Amino acid sequence: MSSESAPRVGGVIIPFLFVALVWGSTWVVIKDQISTVPPGWGATWRFAFAAPGMVALVLARRESLRLPRGGQWLAMFFGLTQFSLNFQFVYQAEHYLTSGLVAVLFALLLVPNALLSRVFLGTPIGGRFIAGTAVAISGIAMLLLHEYRFAPQRGSVPLGIALTCAALISVSAANVLQASETARRMALWPMIAWAMIWATIFNFMLSWLLYGPPVFDPSPAYLGGVLYLALLGSVVTFPLYFSLIRKMGAGRAAYSGVLAPVIAMGLSTVFEGYRWSWLAGAGALVALAGLLIALSSGAKNPSGAKNSV
Repeated sequence: MSSESAPRVGGVIIPFLFVALVWGSTWVVIKDQISTVPPGWGATWRFAFAAPGMVALVLARRESLRLPRGGQWLAMFFGLTQFSLNFQFVYQAEHYLTSGLVAVLFALLLVPNALLSRVFLGTPIGGRFIAGTAVAISGIAMLLLHEYRFAPQRGSVPLGIALTCAALISVSAANVLQASETARRMALWPMIAWAMIWATIFNFMLSWLLYGPPVFDPSPAYLGGVLYLALLGSVVTFPLYFSLIRKMGAGRAAYSGVLAPVIAMGLSTVFEGYRWSWLAGAGALVALAGLLIALSSGAKNPSGAKNSV
């Protein structure tokens, strides 16, 4: 292995795979979390634990929590879009769709990421990306048709899709923000810490407004799930993911969602009794094929925001 490829593996490929593997498992844990606690409060407790964990990690790295002028406004917007609205929508969406299907829909994050990057950062969009995305959308349409056929309450499927799409738009805004030159000039880890603090405040207010006073399940299983989502699913993985965005651009970093749905669908089959059919199987294969086609697009050097997707 050359001296140039070794840093590439350690700095990009390994974090990329690790994020995909962890986030592929978090979808099922979220589904279990909302079985006993209202969705909004589930999201609130996740970041109520993640925020102090992230602060502790920043201090352990001997970094300052001080942000430059205007940094708190950026962290506030980041926290609202990435860690508050996004997860409020996702936790609610899993009331209506299986965790694996929500994960598959989230694999399309590369679409709004690419579009918003084109509008705000000037990142060009390649023809192969457009073709791959069209194939992926057709496969996801097959999965959604399967879900609609087998859903106990068919009217719930469109609502679950709408909630997931709202989450996609919210998180995409945060992703593109991280790829901007303004965000790149700020220390990443302290900004994430402050964003999680702001998100905890936003989530608390939203949850109380929507679901009433706080609800928490003190059982070891629920607490263990919260800690898994907060520490491994948030404190460890989000800094890695946003480091990838700064290195690869928002569009290409979202390709970690190609592997995550495979893991999530497998776990959904085991733990949620997801029922496969020829339509669902074909849809999953077509969706992943399309995403891989889109993944093969772009410039050879993925380090800059101007790369094509």
